[in-house]
Amino acid sequence: MTFSPGWLALSAALSAPQQVSPPAVPPAVQQTDPQPDETIVSDPDFEKALPPLSDDINAPLEAMPAATPPARTLPDLPAQAPVADTNTLAPLSAEEPELTRALPPLGTFDSTPPVNIADTGDDKTVVIRYDTQVNGLDALGLTGQFNGLSALKDGGGKAANAAMVSARAREDEALAVRLLKSRGYYDGTAISTIESVPNSGNVKAIISATPGKLYSLGSIAIEAGPVVPADLLTRELPLRVGDPIEADRIQGAEANVSLKLPQQGYPFVTLGQRDILLDEATWTGAYTLPVDTGPRSSFGTYTTEGKLAFEAEHVGVLARFKPGELYDNRKVDDLRDALVATGLFSTVSVEPVRTGKPGPDGTEAVDLLVRQEAGPPRSVAASAGYSTGQGFRLEGSFTHRDLWKPEGALILSAIAGTQEQGLGATFRRSNAGKRDRTVTLTASANHSNYDAFNAFTGTLAGRISYDSTPIWQKKLTYAYGFELIGTNESVYDFARLEKRRATYGILALPGQLQFDTSDNLLNPTKGYRLKLSLSPETSVRGGVRPYARILIEGSIYQPVTDSIVLAGRLRAGTIPGIDRDDLAPSRRYYGGGGGSVRGYGYQRLGPFDPNGDPVGGRSLNEFSLEARYRFGNYGIVPFIDGGNAYEGVMPKGSDLRYGAGIGGRFYTNFGPLRVDVATPLNPRPGDGKVALYISIGQAF
Repeated sequence: MTFSPGWLALSAALSAPQQVSPPAVPPAVQQTDPQPDETIVSDPDFEKALPPLSDDINAPLEAMPAATPPARTLPDLPAQAPVADTNTLAPLSAEEPELTRALPPLGTFDSTPPVNIADTGDDKTVVIRYDTQVNGLDALGLTGQFNGLSALKDGGGKAANAAMVSARAREDEALAVRLLKSRGYYDGTAISTIESVPNSGNVKAIISATPGKLYSLGSIAIEAGPVVPADLLTRELPLRVGDPIEADRIQGAEANVSLKLPQQGYPFVTLGQRDILLDEATWTGAYTLPVDTGPRSSFGTYTTEGKLAFEAEHVGVLARFKPGELYDNRKVDDLRDALVATGLFSTVSVEPVRTGKPGPDGTEAVDLLVRQEAGPPRSVAASAGYSTGQGFRLEGSFTHRDLWKPEGALILSAIAGTQEQGLGATFRRSNAGKRDRTVTLTASANHSNYDAFNAFTGTLAGRISYDSTPIWQKKLTYAYGFELIGTNESVYDFARLEKRRATYGILALPGQLQFDTSDNLLNPTKGYRLKLSLSPETSVRGGVRPYARILIEGSIYQPVTDSIVLAGRLRAGTIPGIDRDDLAPSRRYYGGGGGSVRGYGYQRLGPFDPNGDPVGGRSLNEFSLEARYRFGNYGIVPFIDGGNAYEGVMPKGSDLRYGAGIGGRFYTNFGPLRVDVATPLNPRPGDGKVALYISIGQAF
């Protein structure tokens, strides 16, 4: 609604307190006041006028007789015109009977409170419908925001009466003005009008906004003490003279100061209340921001309190910084994430505490207080999967995560599947003297029944690894260890042309080295990975036969658009130093399956025996290509795979088997759920037509 200047002047006049001057007394009329020392009532007259008092304090008070004031005379006044008495009301006119009629009795009034139908959702109470039209906001990109907050829009075009429509329109007037100011239009106005729609009984509510001039920053001042470097505050407050005074821009710039200063040595920074002084003549604003930076700080030591899962010394193992380094709250956040990832806490927090102690380079040492609340150390987990050739596989585990402090876990596991069963026990020390370094010792007994072999295997293995995690993905990781394996397996004897069982004793020293530049551990969209696996081994079966298992793998991820990623993988392996038939079937290379060439059964690629069962080989080559298309939390992945396993020590480029298919992805915070359906493109006799794979994580 708009108002004219004349209305404002009138309003001011009406709202100002009025001063009424007393009526002027003619100069000839002078009132004679008594002299200051003149007696008005004598003491005897005053005592005589008092009523008699009773000695009974419970007696009722007697009425005081009316006192006659002493007569006072004024001097003779000259004759003058009669003065009208402005305080005397004129008698009521007989022509106005309504004013002289008696008021009706109170009992005749209906005191029932009116029913409020403004908030009812019943369509039967709607007596008016309306449309909403907004003018003047679309050019500023504010229409969508207005519609989301509008009282008229929220009403759904229905109201109980016209007054309700008008009330909503007035609310939207104020809303439009607020939105204009949020974009720097501080002279913006808005008016609402209600128009009838002919021949319908409906109305149209029109909100018309006029932006006016755009205000911009005329000056920027930061009130703060000295900082290092000297331009730190001006650099991290991304405001410049001439920028529009937009609410989002101002608030975003101030948030950037609160975010960036703790990353550069100022953990205790606080921002005061900004002040913007507008100049209506130049349409500019003078911006002032007080900032209390606090001391420039460096990392000190660790303290901890609460129900402890481990001591402060182990907190230092998880930290990726050293005492004396310049404070950076990103490293503190990383430490907090690492503490959470241990799984040992129900709640844990990390906060800086001032010490007042000097640090290097003129800083103040800041200790980190870790508040712990240890959670239940025991947990039970289960996982399930299915793939063609492997069938169903269900795995369950019981874990005591902190049996040997700090972070010494005992894991008992069991596997129940259609083609694999087993029991295992693992001791695992996480963050063993170094963050993400893990030491494991495992003992297991398994039975595997696949087309390639049937084996009863006992294993004792140890491993030391430096791993990537979703919290801290590293470019270079490694693992090394040992394996002592005793296994009894079915093997096809080509000399006797029959299957028989054989027992093998194997000592292996497996090692792995990986270089990773991808952007995500579970769902990479760019970068590449290179991995080398090398395992010198000795097989004892009537003699000692040393050999080596070598596998090289590389994958690359290239984004094409924001929603499409092309992914490729190459893999090659060889086992020199031993004949295939002297090698335990479980140590040979096989192709086919969900992590190999999809479309073929698990371990179904490679040489076969006369019974049509795979016997594996000493070499392997594979490739995969995928086009990963993602929309929201879902994805579609067409793919083609190829590869084979060979009897010789070197893989061949010929006789490749191809499979193609399509997969679905459902993306979660712990990786994508994968469902792939594939078919072989050049199948051999006995290969299935369709293969299904269900698991968690991308194929590579």
